[in-house]
Amino acid sequence: MMTEADYYALFEDYEAGRLDAPVRADLERRLAADPVLASRFAEYHDVTGTLHAYGQRLRVSEQLRAFQAEIDAEQETTVETGRPTMPVMHISRTEKWLREFWHGHRATMAVAASVAVLAVFGTLLGLEWWKAHQQPSAYGYTVLRRDVDRIKRDQKALTRSIKQIDGKALPAAPINNGKFSGTGFALTADGYVVTSYHVIQGADSLLIESRDRQRYRAEPVFTDVAHDLAILRVNQKGFAGFGRLPYTVKRREADLGERVYTLGYPREDLVFNDGSLSARSGFEGDTGFYQISIPVNPGNSGGPVLDDRGNLIGVISGRQMDVQSAAFATKSSYLMRLVDSLSAAGSAPGYNVPRTNLLAGQSRPQQLRKLQDFVFVVKVYE
Repeated sequence: MMTEADYYALFEDYEAGRLDAPVRADLERRLAADPVLASRFAEYHDVTGTLHAYGQRLRVSEQLRAFQAEIDAEQETTVETGRPTMPVMHISRTEKWLREFWHGHRATMAVAASVAVLAVFGTLLGLEWWKAHQQPSAYGYTVLRRDVDRIKRDQKALTRSIKQIDGKALPAAPINNGKFSGTGFALTADGYVVTSYHVIQGADSLLIESRDRQRYRAEPVFTDVAHDLAILRVNQKGFAGFGRLPYTVKRREADLGERVYTLGYPREDLVFNDGSLSARSGFEGDTGFYQISIPVNPGNSGGPVLDDRGNLIGVISGRQMDVQSAAFATKSSYLMRLVDSLSAAGSAPGYNVPRTNLLAGQSRPQQLRKLQDFVFVVKVYE
């Protein structure tokens, strides 16, 4: 199995043109077909680009310091009259211009040097932030909340999109730059939605968006950190409900080897992936999760996992960092225990979970056509 260092060496040879034509063609084919490999390649670009920028800033900073040291050394050899103590040397027009420029703009040059130094420290902090975000999550594996800052619209466009909801302007309040997305799905017809806790962690406001770009305000009403679950409620004037849900939630555990599939939003369009239930426990034997052999990517967190009969059996949570197709999903039995306990406590009068399965006995494309309108993008604004 290739290590991270092996991948980086391969990408470096590819960028430098050192790969043979067949190997290069095979890598390009894999990059086009394998989103996980493409994500590794993008991360390689992020890291190497940051390091190159850091090196360039260091060189600029060193040049500025050397320039200032040379000028300071020259001034130390000058007497109060301003005449050099050493024999006069003829200088070129360029050197004369540089000297005049320095004396006329010394403060500006000092500011430039300071900016360069600050940029170096900013880059170092950025590297530390990047490394921190590559570390395992609290659940011990890579969670799949999607960073949408790189591909979304600018801040003004995002502000406009929120203000357009309900047809009225919101109070002027800045939206921070940290924005993420995940997947969610309807729990009830009247506006309750399930997603992963880590998707909404730290959110100031939430939107859910359907396949046809219909957007709804949402708010968290309950979270279960231990099992990475969150229940949201649509809080939108004029909301008429999602309609009749076609799937049911499985209360007992699924069987090892069952064929399963998921729908989610690792990109702007809805993405389908299938596989099988490969273990009845999750990371390091956690019995609250399944391990499933489905390739998942950032943005898939919170997506539903269903069996062939259209029963919801789990909620996508994350993936093992060193195994491409080893994903983890919170068991639906834990979701139903949560709903039952909230209902018993009188905290969930609206949790009318569907009891009739409309997907059983249908082909996979037919199931997907009925399911897709009940799976949403969960957009997080911090």
